[in-house]
Amino acid sequence: MSDDRAGSARANSAWANSARAADSEPSGNARSRQAPADFVQPARRIAYEVIAAVRESDAYANLLLPTRIQRAALNTADAALATELTYGTLRMQGFYDRVIALAAKRPVSAIDPAILDVLRLGAHQLLATRVATHAAVNESVSLAKQVGSRSATGFTNGVLRTISRSSAEEWRGRVLEGAVNVDDRLAAEYSHPAWIVRAFRQALRAEGHEDELADLLAADNMAAKVNMVALPGLATDADRERLGLSDEFSPVGFVLDSGDPYHLVTATAGRIRVQDEGSQIAALALSRARPIVAGERWLDLCAGPGGKAALLASEARAGGAVLVANELVPARATLVRTALEALPEPIPVWEIDGTTIGQSHPETFDRILLDAPCTGLGALRRRPEARWRKQPKDVADLAGLQSGLIDAALLALKPGGILAYVTCSPHIAETRAIVALAVRKAGGAVTALDTAAVVQSFSAANLDLPADTGSVQLWPHRHGTDAMFITLLQRSDE
Repeated sequence: MSDDRAGSARANSAWANSARAADSEPSGNARSRQAPADFVQPARRIAYEVIAAVRESDAYANLLLPTRIQRAALNTADAALATELTYGTLRMQGFYDRVIALAAKRPVSAIDPAILDVLRLGAHQLLATRVATHAAVNESVSLAKQVGSRSATGFTNGVLRTISRSSAEEWRGRVLEGAVNVDDRLAAEYSHPAWIVRAFRQALRAEGHEDELADLLAADNMAAKVNMVALPGLATDADRERLGLSDEFSPVGFVLDSGDPYHLVTATAGRIRVQDEGSQIAALALSRARPIVAGERWLDLCAGPGGKAALLASEARAGGAVLVANELVPARATLVRTALEALPEPIPVWEIDGTTIGQSHPETFDRILLDAPCTGLGALRRRPEARWRKQPKDVADLAGLQSGLIDAALLALKPGGILAYVTCSPHIAETRAIVALAVRKAGGAVTALDTAAVVQSFSAANLDLPADTGSVQLWPHRHGTDAMFITLLQRSDE
């Protein structure tokens, strides 16, 4: 949950987008004259450890980094530097790998993985921050001495000094000279795998906005804002006074201007919590699709980790409806129960296979949220390492599960009931294709609602959504949200 969230805007190039850097060095932790020759500043050490853990054990940076910062008791400046170095390096890894290959005169696959992590971290400091060159190079060499061989130390020094002799713009030009086509050029400049670039192009083309591809890729390399939700009917006026400006679109969301968001969550007993504005809109699309009738039964089918469930539960409670949450994975089910503790009444949390819900509970629910398991390509701002971790095969592997879940959810709806199919991915194969297949298989028993009209009805500002698509696709570069896809489907009354 605690991602690198500190402001979102467009920029003209990806390497510049990552330059949300601190000044040359936090003064409180500058190297003293008595420091040993292999001294590495704590912020750099933590950034390296997180980057290495992401590579070695598929760790999640957004979960590991805050823990490491807390354990090290870093001051505010060092915590900010560690955050910038970690997320900036992970975001721009693809670009830095191309720079390193040119500077080292060898493919990165031929470089020891631990030393490659050191070089990536050093390249980020040299090309996208105001960290002094000598500090970036010298401490990277010290890191190399600690994690690699003696020969690796000299290699690291040589590669980084080569990088330091040219500007970021000069390296950008050299990298782009090696691009083999338009998508490879965009992949190099904006540090995304080419297959993701092509998937984003297809999704934007479906809305007639293919010309915005570079803007989308650039937005992925910007830190997301710290976004909060005040649970309706639970958050008090005093709670809201702690918050910053209201969200542009969500009627229950706020941007936190400063301070620790998790202190705020604790202080309000969860009545205020961290939640992306796009996630809020996805939940509200279901709860506000039509007036709530007292006694309605709602289901959050794949509820983990529980943020949308908490918002849905508060909306249901205000209208006299009841919510059931379901999450198959026990660890995630525990997170859901924790997320729902802010509600005055207990919310049932089931742990059943969602693909069987149509058989075990046919025609039971008036509204169902299906936030389907997906590649998460819509949240690359928050989980930058995911772009390097995901593969095209993952999309195909998930398609069967997504189809099984949506088919089961439609069977679990009462006649006239509404399903919200949601993914945090804009990939056509995870969004429009899954919905279209489900509608065809339903054989006229399911119709698509005007999702855009529903969302616009409660939005505080114009979302500028394409007409006649039957769905809503939110975008980081257009809406400042994760790239959430939302479609509302209604089961026939007959």
